[in-house]
Amino acid sequence: MARSVIKLARCASVSSALCWQSGLIPSARLLVGHHYKPLQGIQMKKTVLITGASSGFGLMLANSLHKQGLNVIGTSREPEKYAGKVAFKLLRLNVDDDNSIQAFTDELFHHTQRLDVLVNNAGYMVTGIAEETSIELGRQQFETNFWGTVKVTNALLPHFRAQKSGQIITVSSIVGLIGPPNLSYYTASKHAVQGFFKSLRFELDQFNIKVSMVEPVWFKTNLGKNSVSASNGNIADYNIYRKQVNAATQRGMDDAEAPDAVINTISCLIKSKQPKFSNPVGKMTGMMLFLQSYAPKMFEGAILKSVKAEK
Repeated sequence: MARSVIKLARCASVSSALCWQSGLIPSARLLVGHHYKPLQGIQMKKTVLITGASSGFGLMLANSLHKQGLNVIGTSREPEKYAGKVAFKLLRLNVDDDNSIQAFTDELFHHTQRLDVLVNNAGYMVTGIAEETSIELGRQQFETNFWGTVKVTNALLPHFRAQKSGQIITVSSIVGLIGPPNLSYYTASKHAVQGFFKSLRFELDQFNIKVSMVEPVWFKTNLGKNSVSASNGNIADYNIYRKQVNAATQRGMDDAEAPDAVINTISCLIKSKQPKFSNPVGKMTGMMLFLQSYAPKMFEGAILKSVKAEK
């Protein structure tokens, strides 16, 4: 991503007071520094399910919510690796496997009678020039990021409908709202997720099921470390550009800040009686989206210019 746009993607830590100022929590007295005290009453008893919670951002979010007094259940492809290492229940789930999703759903409700919040967090990132990315790799990106998210959500919707309440929070990305270079299939998968839940929220309103998206810019998580590169570069025409855009993408990840702002945003959404649907997180996200909508040539020019500036 272009340098000037990547600079926009540097997250400023969101202070706890922002939740109070925006009306997401009832009183600033609930706050201690940048951390939340456990809520009193019914919200202390909420059960939150987080997919992809064994490491990285999912683990940080799960630990934070657990410390706030929530009943947290996480998922992992290999939960046995983390036995005794986490303070919350960790269940087996591979979002790419239909049988795993069914077995997980059955097991989940042996551990809890009620589920209040689903946080869709599992996913990964494919990077690379679009033309150099195999269709198979692109298809797998969608299988995990889009279809995996949709299938897990669909498996749990009957329980939310039976309760006549629930909340679905999906960790998307700012690329679900914009389209940076070198991330074409990742961007497409996040646009698909964004569109799916944008429609689903209206269908679920009658059941008192709230739907929210969280769209972070770059943060220091395992996303970059666990990303999959599309190819070694096999089209000579892209040789110079590939080197530049890879450097721009890496710069965005290197300059990223800790994901406290994302964790705080999700915490605020869980506490809110009227959570917003779209929640971009990160420094200058508002300006980035404004320029894309109202000054697109300026927005596009900044990306093109900054990529070319990389050596």
